[in-house]
Amino acid sequence: MAIKRSENDINAPAFTKMTDLAAERLGGKVLYATDDFFAEKENLIKPGRGIFIEDKYTERGKWMDGWESRRKRTPGHDWAIVQLATPGRITGFDIDTNFFLGNHPPHAMIEGMNLQNAEIPEDWANLSLGWKEILKKSPLNPGSQHFYEAQNNNVYTHLKLHIYPDGGVARLKVYGEVEKDFSAIGKDEIIDLAAAINGGKAIQCNDMFFSDMSNLIMPNRGVNMGDGWETKRNRTPNNRDWVILKLAHPGSIQKILVDTCHFKGNYPDSCSIEGCFSESDDAVQMDAVNWQTVLDNQKLQADHEHHYEKEIKSNDKISHVRLNIFPDGGISRLRIFGKANT
Repeated sequence: MAIKRSENDINAPAFTKMTDLAAERLGGKVLYATDDFFAEKENLIKPGRGIFIEDKYTERGKWMDGWESRRKRTPGHDWAIVQLATPGRITGFDIDTNFFLGNHPPHAMIEGMNLQNAEIPEDWANLSLGWKEILKKSPLNPGSQHFYEAQNNNVYTHLKLHIYPDGGVARLKVYGEVEKDFSAIGKDEIIDLAAAINGGKAIQCNDMFFSDMSNLIMPNRGVNMGDGWETKRNRTPNNRDWVILKLAHPGSIQKILVDTCHFKGNYPDSCSIEGCFSESDDAVQMDAVNWQTVLDNQKLQADHEHHYEKEIKSNDKISHVRLNIFPDGGISRLRIFGKANT
């Protein structure tokens, strides 16, 4: 069923809080499109909903922030291939036609496949692959977000977005769960247990006024001050702001990186990190768990990578971590390196 609400609405579908598996910033790619004459296929997986610049044109026509094909004068319809950043189980989609008003497709459909690297074809157009329908042919409105639930919960690596017959889509967001085989990871291998690409999630914080907590676990360093987690200025004496991350897999924490990249006049004075083990996110969010100190309070610097190893307290099986910052401010990235308990 489709749900027509804003992604930022408190009543938006619960799946919009999950990881966008197709996001460019996570590593998603648009590999092919039958036609992207007016606007490039790569725009489909960029952040946000897309923008509109009234007087901006290209040599091919009006500049649009999305994927837009030309008006089709032959039989058939247009489609694009999206490679997910990581294999995953899809829960729902947001097909967004923001600013596409007289040029949106009336319908869309999505299929999926699970391909290994060796199976990825060079010529998508002339191959008949075993695509499986994930979203039946569904109606689209102009200038709107369309939230649709996925029809199955299989693991996919590639999607085929069909639009009927042509037109423009601003963004495609693919919400779901990262599927990572931790049994294939060596028992002594150290990985970033908090990273979104491995299945980590930001599940709760007390404040994210300026920027979203999920930025903390994105790949690479932050591109600017907005690409991090930043709380508002708090005037309460001895204030503490905090964020809770669910690790991709329970493990023992060996190294920690706290990065204040781009935060110069607004970085926290100090931070500490706690951990717990719980099979229930609800128990963690209700604070019905026993938190243990993993990293004592540490002074922070502006625009700096802070590495901790010898400062980390002994720990064995941690499923969730809580980053505390004092009194407020911004952190760009948090890396929790450790060994998964398989």
